[in-house]
Amino acid sequence: MKTAYSIIGLVLALTVTACSINMTMSGASIPENINSFSVQYFDNRAPLINPVLSQNFTEGLKDRISNESRLNLVNGTGDVDFSGEITGYSVRPMAIQADAISAETRLSMTIKVRYKNYKDPKLNWESSFSAFRDFPSDQNINAVENDLTTEMIEEITENIFNKAFADW
Repeated sequence: MKTAYSIIGLVLALTVTACSINMTMSGASIPENINSFSVQYFDNRAPLINPVLSQNFTEGLKDRISNESRLNLVNGTGDVDFSGEITGYSVRPMAIQADAISAETRLSMTIKVRYKNYKDPKLNWESSFSAFRDFPSDQNINAVENDLTTEMIEEITENIFNKAFADW
């Protein structure tokens, strides 16, 4: 009986340890001298305008960095600063069938980002990030747009975070 309790205790200890390691490791590699970040408002300069996309993307990037790093969000300019604009947002038909009707539609988004590291300017960069989602053409864009843009914002903010802070 003692052996069974010992084995159960060992398994529980290993499980708790594995869970705690997994939850605390985001892959971020942030130098100790970086303590704050700022995110400027991302204007929507795409030809097709989604009226809430700028606000949702800006807040999504703030949330991603706040939740996955030890950095503090500041107004103005932090030790690292993110700025840019939404340069692409489009809906287009995909998978044209024999009867010239589209079976799928693609919603895509492109964000141009400027990253400034005021503690180490040689790490500054500018890059574009894109994402897309396909949906059945028989669905109305208004019915799926909010969910699809939320997914794309999550994907793009993860890619921005990784480029800025992950030591790949």
